[in-house]
Amino acid sequence: MNECQNFNRAPYILYKYQNGNAFRFSFLQNGLNALHLASKEGHVEIVAELIKLEANVDAATKKGNTALHIASLAGQAEVVKVLVRNAANVNAQSQNGFTPLYMAAQENHLEVVKFLLDNGASQSIATEDGFTPLAVALQQGHDQVVSLLLENDTKGKVRLPALHIAARKDDTKAAALLLQNDHNADVESKMMVNRTTESGFTPLHIAAHYGNINVATLLLNRGAAVDFTARNDITPLHVASKRGNGNMVKLLLEKGAKIDAKTKDGLTPLHCGARSGHEQVVEMLLDRGAPILSKTKNGLSPLHMATQGDHLNCVQFLLQHNVPVDDVTNDYLTALHVAAHCGHYKVAKVLLDKKANPNAKALNGFTPLHIACKKNRTKVMELLLKHGASIQAVTESGLTQFMLLLLWDMKNIVAQLIHHGASPNTANVVSLFGFCMRFCTCFGMGLPCYHMVKANNYYVEGHERRYQVSRL
Repeated sequence: MNECQNFNRAPYILYKYQNGNAFRFSFLQNGLNALHLASKEGHVEIVAELIKLEANVDAATKKGNTALHIASLAGQAEVVKVLVRNAANVNAQSQNGFTPLYMAAQENHLEVVKFLLDNGASQSIATEDGFTPLAVALQQGHDQVVSLLLENDTKGKVRLPALHIAARKDDTKAAALLLQNDHNADVESKMMVNRTTESGFTPLHIAAHYGNINVATLLLNRGAAVDFTARNDITPLHVASKRGNGNMVKLLLEKGAKIDAKTKDGLTPLHCGARSGHEQVVEMLLDRGAPILSKTKNGLSPLHMATQGDHLNCVQFLLQHNVPVDDVTNDYLTALHVAAHCGHYKVAKVLLDKKANPNAKALNGFTPLHIACKKNRTKVMELLLKHGASIQAVTESGLTQFMLLLLWDMKNIVAQLIHHGASPNTANVVSLFGFCMRFCTCFGMGLPCYHMVKANNYYVEGHERRYQVSRL
């Protein structure tokens, strides 16, 4: 048979001639059948004959693709026409939610897109990822397909995700197309420009995130709300500040964005910029009058946030603008407490050079030195001691730094404290030593610190359950 010399045609010829109907419903391992293969290759006559022989026009592969999906993806316009005229489902979805129209739009097959639209294909059906045919065409830069889809989108239902994509790509041409409406341009544009994703983000939020000035300007000129609040009351200015997009911050402020806008947690744009360490943004916001003393719900100031992130320059900018160096949170934590907790030596030094109180007490009585000892921040501890941190400060529960070190068995820091004159001869330390000796040594706890104390000319005597620590 001469036709079988063509390898690509062999499967279909076998279907037709081998043992009558034996191959009519046969499938390959991935679920492909003869109709799928013929559709992919554009063999119109074979497709028509397979359908005539009662092949299932909507039979799907293991991934859920029908012959119409496959023909649309391959741009086989004539095959698409045959399948649709034989009642193929134009809105069938694959496992990922792809429709034939989506596939044709993705591959820029304009003729196929037009035919499917003319025959009832819906462009509002989205994939599992939320992409519509318009969105994918826009993402791929298929301008003619985008225009065609927009012409057929009379109700404007599918423009939302596409406009967000245009904002992400800084594609002003596509955004302008999406925002135009022949019937009532002003009203429709303002409605469209402020529509949100499920998380509440508008196209302007997206543009602010990526720093796309051109499309942001277009959106603002078309009525985008500069202070539109997404989930948790996040504004575009919060987003731009967090991302460090200085030009976007400047644009939004020039368009009237509220510099003191707060999220549900009480974060201002200055908090966001300081926490992320964006010096240019922090400086710009401060120069524009950002509320430097603003607090979050937990009482965190921008200085606390910059300190937490170990952003030295941001800390210096804030201090240059006369922010109180010992400003406290709801739990009376200063920035120096935060630096001690995180072990940020350089920031701690800047704070101390600006006269931060090394003996400031938090609500639980912890000083920065307590925290440095607890977290084993040796360098910060040494720095605090050099700046006058008290080695006898007691917490609300009666713990000194020395006692904390005994509990956490940090012999290297015990040596430092003893070197700076710390004495274990207090009632609480004696009691703690007794506790460690009676209950902890059997687990190997406290022994190194115990020997460290002995090595520094202290000894521990036990009489029943009472212990005394004495200088030799």
